[in-house]
Amino acid sequence: MIAFLPIAAILIFLLMASVRVLNEYERGVIFRLGRIIKAKGPGLIFLIPVLDRMTRVALRVITMDVPNQDVITRDNVSVKVNAVVYFRVMDPVKAIVEVEDYIYATSQLAQTTLRSVCGGVELDSLLSHREEVNHEIQAILDQHTDPWGIKVTTVELKYIDLPQEMQRSMAKQAEAERERRAKVINAEGEFQAAAKLTEAARIISESPQALQLRYLQTLREMTSEGRSSTVIPLPIDLLKMFGKE
Repeated sequence: MIAFLPIAAILIFLLMASVRVLNEYERGVIFRLGRIIKAKGPGLIFLIPVLDRMTRVALRVITMDVPNQDVITRDNVSVKVNAVVYFRVMDPVKAIVEVEDYIYATSQLAQTTLRSVCGGVELDSLLSHREEVNHEIQAILDQHTDPWGIKVTTVELKYIDLPQEMQRSMAKQAEAERERRAKVINAEGEFQAAAKLTEAARIISESPQALQLRYLQTLREMTSEGRSSTVIPLPIDLLKMFGKE
């Protein structure tokens, strides 16, 4: 009985070495004597001890932070830009066979692409058309990572750090733009008021009764304020009538 204990121990060891359990979001790329077999999983996976080797690959979306990159825009403004990249493995075999470390490779590619794309646009476009820049970076990354079995789903610029001089200049520009808009709105209001007054004068000149009605309305407004003394102006037409007598 004791003689069978070493055999039982060896069998248990081989069983433990041959069994793997993969989660729903994992796949196992199997190598047999150095040659690729296929990707298996999820669930219970059986390997041939000594002959098989398995590499786990996660299929969940990976969030990668791209560190600050020094960029000189097309209009020669030095800025610091960082971003976040979302990607996932679509083909586990390619992700293991075609590139040594797909996460590190994607990170380095994201940094160089971020500098290249941001350096090819002007600062105003980088600030006001951020979505277009995001889509361009995402398209370039997805094109280059497709042979690795990687799908880049989203790229978002997180922060654009401007020099202090540029921030002060943009603040002055924004203030000047607000003043210009205020003056334009004021001028438009005066123009509309003048147009309405001109139209009112034309109507009154064509209809004297309108002037009398306006005079009576003015008297009513003045007397309704409850003042102790009220100065009532006389119409010019009434004065002319007295002059004729």
